[in-house]
Amino acid sequence: MEVGGKKINALNVVSNKEHKGFGAGSIDLNNVSAVIIDKDGEEAYIDLGALHAKSKVEKGIKFSANKEDVPNGRRCWIVWIAVDKREEGMYYAGATACEMLVDTEARRGWKILADHVNKMDYAMKRRIVLDGLSDGEKAALKRCLIEYNEGMWDASTDELKEKLG
Repeated sequence: MEVGGKKINALNVVSNKEHKGFGAGSIDLNNVSAVIIDKDGEEAYIDLGALHAKSKVEKGIKFSANKEDVPNGRRCWIVWIAVDKREEGMYYAGATACEMLVDTEARRGWKILADHVNKMDYAMKRRIVLDGLSDGEKAALKRCLIEYNEGMWDASTDELKEKLG
């Protein structure tokens, strides 16, 4: 999205565009976005690059499925956010958190790709799975969602609000 000539990140909102071509009808990412939580919950921001493993924290990082390969990695999270529409309006319908370790200096990282794919699917199925997030990380996610669109936060489920405190 561009505002005043400056590109800004935004959550995807349910689209009326129909995807045609290979894989049409198999998966719809129009209503899924990603929030990155970094720096022990001090930073939470929308990064649509995560949909293709090209978020700010993932760029230039060689990922391994072995945690031991990243002894100095900092913990980061990708939180898949699905949005939907109902009578009350747009709301945050699904939210699932996936852990990563990233060592920017060594350009190495750890993540379990299957977990990221499954959690994205869970978010699209309107599940709320935020296990493992610290209180600070939950607060950062909540702040990010409210700052992006307080009306969507207000219309969201009690389950999401309770899990984020």
